[in-house]
Formats: sequence, structure tokens, C-alpha cells
Amino acid sequence: MVRSGEEPRSAGHAVDGTGPVRSRERFLQGEPVEQGVRTSILDSWRRCRTLGLSPDQSDLPFLEDFDPDGRIVRAAVPVLDRLQARFSGSEINISVADAHGTVLLRRFGEASLARRLPAIQRVPGFVFAERVAGTNGIGLALAERQLIRVYGAEHFAERSQASACVALPVRDPLSGRIEGVLCFGYPRGAENPALRAVIRKAAQAMERRLLGQSSGRERALLRAYLTTGAESAGSPHRGIAVEELAAELSTRDQAALMEKAAELISRAQRAAVDVPLSDGRRITLVSRPMTSASGVEGIAVEAVLPYSSPEEPLVIPRQVEEVAGFPAELAVVSAGRPAARFFATAQAGYLPDAAPGRFAAGAKGAKGVTAAGASGPDGVDGVDGVDGVDGATDDRPVPSSSARRLVLMGEPLVGAYALAARRRLELLSEASGRIGATLDVRRTAEELAETAVPRLADFVTVDLSEAVLRGEEATDTLDDLRRTVVHGIRDDLPFTPVGKRTDFGPATSRLRCLAGGQAVLEPDLKAAAGWLTEDPEHAERLPADVHSLIVVPLVARSVVLGIAGFYRAQDPAPFGDDDRALAQELATRAALSIDNARRYTHERTMVLALQRRLLPHGLPDQDAVEVAHRYLPAESDVSGDWYDVIPLSGTRVGLIVGDVVGHGMLSAATMGRLRTAARSFAELDLPPDEVLTHLDNLVGRLDREDPDGEGVGIIGATCLYAIYDPTSQRCVLARAGHPPPALVRPDGEVSYPELPAGPPLGLGGLPFDAVEIDLPEGSQLVLYTDGLIEDRHRDVDVVLDELRGTLAHAERTPEETCQAIMDTVAPAHPCDDIALLVARTHALDPGRIATWELPADPAFVGEVRASALGRLADWGLDEAAFAAELILSELVTNAIRHGAGPIRVRLLHDRTLICEVSDSSNTAPHLRRAASTDEGGRGLFLVAQLSRAWGTRYLPQGKVIWAECGLGAA
Repeated sequence: MVRSGEEPRSAGHAVDGTGPVRSRERFLQGEPVEQGVRTSILDSWRRCRTLGLSPDQSDLPFLEDFDPDGRIVRAAVPVLDRLQARFSGSEINISVADAHGTVLLRRFGEASLARRLPAIQRVPGFVFAERVAGTNGIGLALAERQLIRVYGAEHFAERSQASACVALPVRDPLSGRIEGVLCFGYPRGAENPALRAVIRKAAQAMERRLLGQSSGRERALLRAYLTTGAESAGSPHRGIAVEELAAELSTRDQAALMEKAAELISRAQRAAVDVPLSDGRRITLVSRPMTSASGVEGIAVEAVLPYSSPEEPLVIPRQVEEVAGFPAELAVVSAGRPAARFFATAQAGYLPDAAPGRFAAGAKGAKGVTAAGASGPDGVDGVDGVDGVDGATDDRPVPSSSARRLVLMGEPLVGAYALAARRRLELLSEASGRIGATLDVRRTAEELAETAVPRLADFVTVDLSEAVLRGEEATDTLDDLRRTVVHGIRDDLPFTPVGKRTDFGPATSRLRCLAGGQAVLEPDLKAAAGWLTEDPEHAERLPADVHSLIVVPLVARSVVLGIAGFYRAQDPAPFGDDDRALAQELATRAALSIDNARRYTHERTMVLALQRRLLPHGLPDQDAVEVAHRYLPAESDVSGDWYDVIPLSGTRVGLIVGDVVGHGMLSAATMGRLRTAARSFAELDLPPDEVLTHLDNLVGRLDREDPDGEGVGIIGATCLYAIYDPTSQRCVLARAGHPPPALVRPDGEVSYPELPAGPPLGLGGLPFDAVEIDLPEGSQLVLYTDGLIEDRHRDVDVVLDELRGTLAHAERTPEETCQAIMDTVAPAHPCDDIALLVARTHALDPGRIATWELPADPAFVGEVRASALGRLADWGLDEAAFAAELILSELVTNAIRHGAGPIRVRLLHDRTLICEVSDSSNTAPHLRRAASTDEGGRGLFLVAQLSRAWGTRYLPQGKVIWAECGLGAA
């Protein structure tokens, strides 16, 4: 047996480690299993693994509170007694379980079989449901709701590996509910395909006995139909039962047939309807009135096909052939409430005779129907067909080509209520999965309208508070409602357009709805009080097109968020109380989803505002690089991505991007702290690897200080820091678990520099390594966070190749490069934040650089001072000469007195005049206030007063003391 539309898969025998044994071993070891295992078995294995079941589990749960004399037991005992007599002496054991998998009855072909079982399995009450026993016949038959065969290693439990079984659900013929499961168990080597026909016949006998326990009205209708069918053997049509076509029809097609049949019953008239199937075929459903001898009126719906042409012979499914001689198969469908009873039968033209095991056609068979249902005097008619396995192939009467197949039968009024109830339940079920699929307020309102049209209403309008649309709490709903959704079967009705403010008059249904907090039904709009005062511009024209209205408040947590209007136009019947209750339920579910979306919108707006506030609002003035940047928050939530551009001493610039683990307010706040700390460490002129070390310590400290503790709010981050020097056109980079940058050279060559990855920030204990690379003037350095390249729908290597292709245009400006990356590489719906920084490098003109080297001798100070004044004159910086002369004198003198040679002096003419003095000593000067009696100690104080900024940066060997002077300094 396979599901409709599936290719059959052989279970296979365990030979040399292949077949189901090998597949099961691979599955238990976590390896993929796609071939050689039937879909139903593989699905069951996966469910067992999800439930945490162990294949070595031996004990089964035992229940004592089952009903030992329930309906399924009363129906099964005579059938099992006859089966036990038939299989006497064989190794077959027979079980009947209830709809929960609890075994209620057991019979054994050989008494010794019972002694081989654990004591708990010899008496009723042990549970064989899949959720506790793993893959087995009883559990899988309940899960798949069809005939199931489980062979050997297809069982999940080790204890069942030597066994095989075939199991079939037993249904109540009137309600369609599964009442239990009939199961044949046998040794793995005793497999016999004919057992399937036997178990079908036995299950049918049990179902007829269940039918005998039904009500008199239901049996009367079925008896009338069977009698009529027997008297009309000359019908010019052949019937195809839906149950017989189950293997050929998809679940969707079966549901369509049953729904259409229920509609025909509810209409209470003779009709014929063609139902198209998904594969292009068509089945005709014919309904006709039935009246029982006691006056019960009902409708029978049959599935019929015209005589097939010689070129296209009618093919009967094999499962029908296997039970061709078995009487009145009563498989069933229920169409709604329990009060609505429907019947399905195969081979209505053949009924059991009074003698057990005998079959007769026509009126004689009809007379054999007893008041207990379609069973003979002993209630087990037809079970003699299972007198032996070989009996499954005996000669049987073949039904005539005019035999009809009953699909559904029921009373019209009950059927109409059942159909309406079922459709309401289906609509609510669909609404549960459809409304609130997104966390967007407007989209959720649209989902409400799309769900209700056209199955409940022809037009739907939704008005929401403006505060709700902004993500805020609703305050005065009456004064700030705005039309949010207008949806219907057509677009030409004069509703208030979307976006316009909606005002209500004093007597309108909407005002009464909001005031009372309950749905208001207006069955006739023309007679509705205050209708024209609601919206005179549009409402006057509406009653010509729509005739009935339900207005429902959208209330969540006792707060009114808005109002929904449901209009009916095409259906001549006005809305009723049931429609109002359904609209109220839909609106209640939608209101909860809208409120969730509103709260999410509010929180996301706050986090996004914090995130953007903590990011740079503008780029600093510097000439080392030309920079462009982008920040794109994730659609679902805001993360902690950041970027920064930091001017450094000596015309250098620092470029940094980072990503804090997680989403929400905590990540945004942590991002702000890290960005501030990174900028502070960078402005100390520390190299990239040392900056990352300090950040690593900071993140570890923040994690330890987390008030949640115990790892609840683990803080982590990745970071990439680069320092570019335009005087040497070299760049030093280091990263902490961050994606590497992309480098675009002036000729268009794109590469990803090989940088040591480094651990993410917060792990601690591991060093960071820096790499120095050449960046010719005009190169572009592209820094980004992982949200740009990591996407569950795309491979990272493919994305990096796309990025390489996008960057292979060196002529683009950084702004153009940013936009191209966002258009072609960034995911359409980012699930993580994206921070992007593109920097095109510039070089400082060598003519604006002056360098001198001198020994540690005070005699050379005057010579350097004179040379510097000459260079300043050449640059036209005479106004800055006085301050620069004093600064140079002080810095060079300090280097000679307190440092170590050689001493190097450098002047840089950029936006400011930068004076640098370096030596090979690591001793740093400190600014202090000299006392009035001190003869010295005022040099650095003068430097600080004459310069805009000054400081110290350390080199691998020595240090640099620098000071910046304004170009207009005097």
C-alpha cells in the first residue's frame, strides 16, 4: 500500500545487510535514508525519533481504565471467534485495538504463541500506539488511516524484528470515525499477500456489526436505498465508489467529491453534477430523494460513469477485485456534526442472504436486510469468506455493469446544517494558519479580509486606529480611525478609500459596535437606522449593491484597535446569527494578531531608533579616504551591527565594522558600548590587534557582569579594524571572527586578503594577529558584516563570487559601489542586519611631506628649526611658522634629553600642519603643571596651548610625539 500519487517502494528482505535492515541501521545512526524504504515507514521512523523513542525499549504501557464491553469489542468478538477457528494451528495471532492503540482482544491460531509473549501482553490493556511502541501495524494504521503492512526490520523496536503484520482501521459506517484497528501478526517468513483480502473482509464484517448498533432512522434510510438499488438492476450506468478509487484519487480529489455530495444533500433535490479531478478526469455525482417505509426522507448521492469506450476500458482498482464477492462494503464519510449521518457503500447490488456465507443478487438479497442493519441473523454474515487464506481466490459472483456505488446519504436539513458547520470550521482552521502570518499591522488586516472573501462576505473593510498603525497603544478609537483595507470580489464599489479618515454619525452601526464592544448585525441595509449618516458621500450608493452588513470591533486585551465591516452582495440571503458569530470569531483572532504586530512594530521602532542613534550621523572630515556607507536592518528584528570612520594622527584613518550576536534591545545597547569603546581605544593610537585585545577583554567583562547570569544573556561580537596611512599607502588590518574585507585595486582586480580569522570577541585567551598590505592610490577597501553574504537560501561561496563580480568596476565611486552591492548582492529579505563601508584610498602628495633625521645632539636643534621654517615658507604657511617653531623646538629638545637616538622629525601639510618627532625610546612624556619656583617643566604645557591636539603613538621600536597646528595659527 502506498499513498495516493506515490510510487510503490519495495520493503525488501534483509539479505547480506541490505534492504530494510541496512536502511534502519543507517537511519538509527543519523545517516540520510531516501531509497529502499516506503514513505509511510520512513515517516513513522522520523516521528519515533522526534518522540525520543528507543529501539531497545521492551516494556509497553498498560491501561486498566478501558471499556471491556465497548462498541468495537461487541462488534469484533464474533468475527475474531470465527477467525480463530479458521487459523487454528497456524502461527497467526489476531488483535483488535481501540482508536487509541490499546489492545482489547487477542486470539491465537496456536495456543503456544501466547506463552511466548510477556505476561502483560497476554491480557487486554497494553498499548501499541506509535507514540509509545514505535513503528508497528496497529500504531501505523491509526497514523496513516489505511491498510498497513509492516515487515521485519520496518518495525522500529528490536523486539519486533522477527515479525510481520497487516493492520486495517475499522470505522463506524455512520460517523466515519475510526473505532479501532484489526491486526494480523505472524512470523516474518509466513508472509502471504492473500491475508490482505482476508483482513478486509473481516473488517467489513465488524463494520456491519457497528452499523447494527446505529439508530433506527439511519438504518431505515440505508435499507430503503439498498432495496431501491436491488430493484433497479437495469440501470444504464456503472458506478465507481469513492472508497474504491482511494488509491487513484488524491486526498484533495476525495475531499472535493465529498464536499460536492454534501452540497447536493443539503439542496434536497434531484440533480447531477460533474466534478473535475486534478488529473483532468471527471466523475458524475447524481442525487435522488429517498423515503423509508417509516417516512424518513433523505437524499442519496451516487458516483456514476457512462459506459467506457472500447479504446478506453474502465479500470477497476485492484483492491476492489480482491473483495469483489464480499457484500456491501460500508466505508464512510462524515460531513460535519455528529447528528449528520452519511453512508458510503460498495456493491450495493449484492446483499448477504439469510444463510451465512451465501450471496444473492436482486430483491432476494434485499429481503435479507434485518432490523439490525446489513447483517444476517448471527450478525457475522460474510465472514465465511475468510474460512481460509486460499478462499480469497475462490470463484465469486461478479457484479453487473449496472451496479451503483453510494457516496453519501443523509437528511437534507441535517445535511445543510452539517455542511454549513463544516465550512465554518474549515474557514476558522484556515484563518488560524493564515491570519497573523506576518508581524505587519496592515498586512494582518489584509489577511483578515482575504480570508473572509468570498466564503463569508463579498466585501470587507477594516478601519484601524492611527496610533495602532504607528505601533502605539490605541487611545481614542472614535476620533482617529483610518481606513486601512478595502477588499472584495470587485473593485468598483464606493467604499471610503484606503488612507482616508473615517467618521461615524451618532446612530450608525459602527458607533453602536464600538460603544457596546460586540458585533452588530444589519440584515437589511436599506432599513438600517443611521446608515446614510455614516458616510453620506459613499453610503448612499452602497445599498444598491450590498444588502447586509456585520460590523465587528477588533478588540485585544480589552483595548479596541479598530473595526471590521463584512458586506454581503451576491447571496440573496442576508447575514444571520451564525454568520455574526463566525465574523466575531474571525475578528477576535485577527485582533490578537494585529495587537501582536503592533507591539512588535513598537518594539522594533524603539530598537531601530536606538540603533540608528548609536551609529555615526555623519562622516568626519579627513582626506585619507573617500567613504560611503549603508546600514540595512533585518526584516524580523534589529541586530547590533555597526561601522565607524575614525581620524587618527599623522593623517591616518581607522575603518571599523562590527556585529554583536543576537537581536533586540540588548544587542543594540551592547553595540553602542562597543562602538564607543572601540573609538576610544583607536584614538589612543593603538594598533589594530591591540584594539581587538582590549575589546575582547571588554566583551568578556560585560558578559560576566550580565545580571541574568548563567549564560542567559551571553554577549559576543565580531569585529574588523583597519588603519590606512596615506603617507605610505599601506594598511594594517586585524579581525576577530569577522568576514574578511574585499580589496578592489585600481585596475579592477578584486581579492579577499588572507587575514588570520581570530576568535570572536568575548572568548578571551587567544591573541589577534595583524597583517599589513599595500593599497595603491585609488584602491577600494570594502568592509561588511555577515548579513550581506550569509543567507539560508544562498551558498556563501556563490555570494562571494557575486560580490567579486559587482566590485570589478574600479571606476565607480564609493557611493555607486555601495548602491550596486545593495542592489545585486544583498538579500531581498535580510534576516540579519547589514552594515557596509566602502573606502577609496588617497595618497598624501610627497611634496607636502618634509622629513629630517638628526643625532641626539642639542647643537642640531637650531639647524632643524631653520630648515622647517624654510619648508613652511615654501608651503605658504608663514602664519603657522611661529607656533610650529616653538612646538618643534620643545619636542626635539625633549627627545634629545629624555629619549634615545636616532631622532626623526616630520612635517605633514594636510588639513592641518602636523609636527612629529620620533625616537627609539618607549618613555612617554606627561603633561603637568609646573610650580612657580620650578625652572622647567612648562614645555609640554606650551605645546598643548599652541596646538589643536597632541599625543603619543608607539611604534614597534620607539614612539612618536605629535602635535597639530591650525593653518591660521599665530
